[in-house]
Amino acid sequence: MRRRWTAVMCLAGAVGIAAAWWAGTSTNRTADAAPPATAVQTVAVTRTDLTTAQTYRGQLGYGTPRVIKGAEGAVTWLPAVGANAERGRTLYRNNDNPVIVFYGGTPLFRKLDTPNQIGRDVRVVIDNLRALNYQVGLQPSPGRTVNEPGESPVPVVVQKDDGILTADVIKAIKRWQTDAQLPVTGVIDPARVVVLPGPARVSALNAQLGDPAANGVLSLTGSEKLVTAPVRVAELGAIKEGVTVEVELPGGTRTPGTVKLIDRNATAPEGDQNADVTTAAEVSVVVAVTDPNAVKDLESGVVQVSFAGQTREDVLAVPVAALLALREGGYAVQVSGGPLIAVQTGMFAMGMVEISGDGIAEGVTVATVS
Repeated sequence: MRRRWTAVMCLAGAVGIAAAWWAGTSTNRTADAAPPATAVQTVAVTRTDLTTAQTYRGQLGYGTPRVIKGAEGAVTWLPAVGANAERGRTLYRNNDNPVIVFYGGTPLFRKLDTPNQIGRDVRVVIDNLRALNYQVGLQPSPGRTVNEPGESPVPVVVQKDDGILTADVIKAIKRWQTDAQLPVTGVIDPARVVVLPGPARVSALNAQLGDPAANGVLSLTGSEKLVTAPVRVAELGAIKEGVTVEVELPGGTRTPGTVKLIDRNATAPEGDQNADVTTAAEVSVVVAVTDPNAVKDLESGVVQVSFAGQTREDVLAVPVAALLALREGGYAVQVSGGPLIAVQTGMFAMGMVEISGDGIAEGVTVATVS
């Protein structure tokens, strides 16, 4: 499955065994070591580079799909899988009426059919009409009081994200409806518009012609190719939105990327729903490939994502299992055929630990628990 190199190493097993042996043989930091009760192996102190880089298995694709459901009616036209869903274009047809794509962060939740209606949904309509080159006129400034329509008009203070359904906006709606071959009413019906965060791609068709649109019409993903990698919450560390990563593509090509999003909804690892979520919980880290041309010939595939960490170059290191926990605190190593030597530890990474101390040099042989 997934390959990981992390700086967080489990010392309990190796160090615990070594500590138990040392506690039974001496309480003096510099005393000669008695032969251990069990056979140990030896390893030489090596000079090497250590890194806390982390590598995870990821999936190239277009991100998590979103199912689009329609209003009451029958699906009468569908796009092809892989088609782009773009502002102003027909996404599908419901009872042979086109359902048009708008961009925005607020869905249309009511009919916009009365002058002076105010709200963020009105702002979505205004912003899209402007983007489609329709003149919508001036909007009241934030802080201004407007009488919203109704049997008893109520003064409403315009907020910065609000839009007002002015006479100019209604005229723009009619011009847009004419061009889009919609009934020219000046009314925005939420059943005729789907609001997306931005450009999207049709990833699957969830209905056939004639099916009820309310049951789900199609699925959309983003239009940008992304890599999604599950990462344990405990291992996120320096992995943050905006950091640079390296992606290894099928075939071995490497290309840079950037962490675009970290999903904060932690789940148990896939295929292991009984895992302890306190230690095994994972989140999805979404990576954008910097050069789209690097993945233009790939629709999907398994990749490796490497997250940069700290690096210590040209250090002396031994396997973590060579450390002995001292009763007085700190660590030591057992020189083969010689004394215990107290050491200072540095970076833990890749199953190794950086050490330094009197008598520690490249090539010195020390004991390690197998």
